[in-house]
This record gives sequence, structure tokens and C-alpha cells, in this order.
Amino acid sequence: MKSWSGRSGLAKVDLYTRVTAYMLLWSAVFVLGLMLLIRPVRHEAPLVLVVVAPLLNLANGVLGHRFLRRAMDAYLRPGTVLPPREVLPAAAAGAATAGAVLLEAATADLTGLLPGMLGAALVPFLSGHCLIHPGRTTALHQALLAGVLLALVPLTGRDTTQTLTTVTSVAFITGWLAVTVRLSLWVLGVVFELREARDVQARLAVAEERLRFGRDLHDILGRNLSVIALKSELAVQLARRERPEAVDQMIEVQRIAQESQREVRDVVRGYREADLRVELEGARGVLGAAGIDCAVDSPGPGLDLPDQVRSALGWVVRETTTNVLRHGDARRCTIAVRKEEDTVLLTVENDGVRVGAGDGGGGGAGGGGSGAGTGLVGLRERLAAVGGTLEAGPGDGGTFLVTARIPVPRTGADR
Repeated sequence: MKSWSGRSGLAKVDLYTRVTAYMLLWSAVFVLGLMLLIRPVRHEAPLVLVVVAPLLNLANGVLGHRFLRRAMDAYLRPGTVLPPREVLPAAAAGAATAGAVLLEAATADLTGLLPGMLGAALVPFLSGHCLIHPGRTTALHQALLAGVLLALVPLTGRDTTQTLTTVTSVAFITGWLAVTVRLSLWVLGVVFELREARDVQARLAVAEERLRFGRDLHDILGRNLSVIALKSELAVQLARRERPEAVDQMIEVQRIAQESQREVRDVVRGYREADLRVELEGARGVLGAAGIDCAVDSPGPGLDLPDQVRSALGWVVRETTTNVLRHGDARRCTIAVRKEEDTVLLTVENDGVRVGAGDGGGGGAGGGGSGAGTGLVGLRERLAAVGGTLEAGPGDGGTFLVTARIPVPRTGADR
């Protein structure tokens, strides 16, 4: 089981909301259990009720807990309907516990305690009930429950004033519970939707880059392939007529094909070769669009690096940025580039740690595949080609840190 610090922000909100709902449920069970052991109940109520009522209260808590868990899952997945077998056991346990309380109220002096005991008996079932029905349906059921209590409470010997006080108090307790639990789950549902929206933004950023690449290839090849097709057809016609111009047309086709091949290589090279400056700006824009605060600390043009080193570091930025979006739940990310003596150092640190993901413990920037050319393994291979190293692991304050080091010979200006 993950520790609190090892959970993502979304997981923390989810855990907090669920634990709060469970605490409300078990607090009611605990309070009712204490009330069932007070002196008037033990001395005045029938022995069978003194024994059975606490057992019913415990069963009510267990079945209500199970029902509440299923109800919360169903609420967070719109369209999910709980079958009767998931609802009826908790409803029966709640009704039996409330019935035992009413029987004890009829045989023992529970002056002033009945509203709280009835409310506590109904909380375990109603905490989940308010999540599986629309608000209006829940309110209607609460009104029907109040009507049933108006008919049953007088049977315990209460007068009209005491009956109204009891029913009003129970209605307030159960109504407050329904509003609290439903609002808490509504907030959690909104958080889930925001997370899904961020994931969609990240996927759209990747899709936009793919569309750009496709448009570039289409612009280059579309026109040239059309010219090649036309000139090839013309050369065929000329060759059939034994015209010497056919050779000139095929030479032109060859030239256009070679030119197209060169242009395609340029496009692919620009797509596959990363430039550090471009990738830093891209990381700032993509992470910002995903709602992640990205701070970039770089000397800019003043950092003179060989082309291979800039490309390798650019790949580190590109891959770690992708993994921050895919594998973590980051709120902030810091990218820093600096030169230390004969080494250039690139660090990418984010707070979206997810334990066990990716390569070697993983985190927001540490996820990714483990196959060659992808994830941290692929980055290490690229850095090794220029004599560099890559380290990835937990950083300070529960963050995930990726550090790339590449040796760079000093230039005359550096000495």
C-alpha cells in the first residue's frame, strides 16, 4: 500500500474523500454502540434486545461500509446502476437496527436519546443511498422515511411534541449527511474530470505534432510526385514515338526524385533530431498548456555546445516532458541547463511522482518504456553515444529528478 507522500494529488483527494465518508459512517456506528450500552437500556430493555441490538448495529456498519464503497464507485462512473443484491442487504440491516432502537425506546427510558440513536442507525445505509439516486429522488425518499417515522415513533409512547422533535432531528441528521456525502463525491468527480481534460490536452499536443509532420510530408511529396507521374507518362509517350526528348524527361524525373528524397530526409531529420533550444521552448509551452507550471533555467544562446550534444540534451528534454505528461501527476516542473567545468548538466525535476512506474522506480519524468530507443533506456543509449550519463530517481521533497551529464571539451573562450 502506497504511503501518503507516494500518492499523486488525484489519489490523495480520492483517498481523503473516501476516508471522510467512511469516518462519518463508523462514527455513527460507534456512537450508537455506546448508546446501546447505557444503564437504562441494559436494565430496562428485554435481554434479547440488549444482546441483539449491538450485533445488528455492527452488521449495519459492515454492510453499510460495503454498500457505501460500491455506491461511491458507481457515482464516479456515470451510467453505472447498482443491482438490488448490492442495496438490499444494507437496507435490511439499517431497517433492522432502527427497529431495534424503536423497540428499546418502547421498553426503556431513552428520553432525549431517541433522535440521535435513530439517526445513527440510519446513517450507514443512507450515506450510500444518497449517491445512487438523483437529488430529487433522494429528497423524496427522505420525506417518505420521515412519514414512516411519524407513524412509528408514537408507538414508543412519545407524545406529539416528542414525536415531531424526534422526526425533525432525524430528518436534519440524514439530510445533512446526504448533502455532505454527495457534495464531497461531486468535488471528487470534478477533480477526475479535470485530470481527464489534462490527459486529453497532452494527447492533443502529440496528435498536433503528428499532423504537422504529415502536412510537411504531404506538401513536399504531393507536388513532386504529381510532376514525376506527369513527366514519366510524357517520357513513355515520347519513347513509343522514338523521340530523343524521352531521355531528357527521364533525366528530369530522376532529378525531381532525388530532390524529393533530399527534402524528405530534411523533414525526417528535423523531426527525429532534437535541438535543445527548441525543445526547451516546446516543453514550456506543452507543459503550460497541460496546466503544469514549467520553469526553464538556461543560459540560452550563451551556452555554446556541439551539435551532437545539443541534440542529445534536446532528446532528454523531449522524452522527460512526454513522461511528465503521461506517467505522473505533476503540478510543477523545473528544467535547468548549466555548464560545470568540462561538463554540461541538464536536470529535469517534477513533483508528479508515481512509485513503481517506468525505469527504476519511476516518477513523473521517469516513466516510459523499457525497450531500446524509448524511455530512460533509449536516453541512456543516446547519451552514451556522446560520452554522457543519465541518472533518474527520487529528488528532494518527494520529487522525481532526471540528471543528464555530458563531457564537453573546453573551447578557447572557456579557458
